[in-house]
Amino acid sequence: MSDAEALAGLLAEDDRLRSFAALVLGAVTVDDIVEVTGIDRRRVVQSLERLVSGGLVEPDPTTGGRGMRVKRERFKQAARQAAARRPAFDPKEIGATPEQAEVLRNFLVDGRLTSIPAQKSKRRVVLDFLAQQFEPGKAYPERDVNMKLGLYYADYAALRRYLVDEEFLERRDNFYWRIGGTFDPDDLTPPSAD
Repeated sequence: MSDAEALAGLLAEDDRLRSFAALVLGAVTVDDIVEVTGIDRRRVVQSLERLVSGGLVEPDPTTGGRGMRVKRERFKQAARQAAARRPAFDPKEIGATPEQAEVLRNFLVDGRLTSIPAQKSKRRVVLDFLAQQFEPGKAYPERDVNMKLGLYYADYAALRRYLVDEEFLERRDNFYWRIGGTFDPDDLTPPSAD
């Protein structure tokens, strides 16, 4: 079991979670926790004993042995451990250029956007990458655009709106086509002579 899973298990029970929250918010003694949470003293003591044995809470030496405190370092350790186990994701594996990959690394986890960048220059890099998912010269119905964008982010409507507003896609009659972004001229199909 990972450290993060152990922490989640410790906090999965309501009395322990509420007792822990009270400590985080400034309670120190058992009486403080009882007052803040409304949990009876016996259950608070049981919760604290379990949190101490799980390494999430420790006696606070500044209180003469009467108080408890959260072991904040435990959360940092769990986060580091979880990050070390996460496989490294390289945006170039899903078609990003090396320049795009530099920005996308900060916004993609396992190939999905965690957020839309607020900074315009970074947002444009993300939008440029997304625009490359659409073939130049091809019209897409809105449902297809939603499906493609939904692969990268749950709020595909926001992405679609940004792509249109920042002139990567054009929209008319619920159809979209690419009008901007980086592209390889060799990928363009010349018009037929028919």
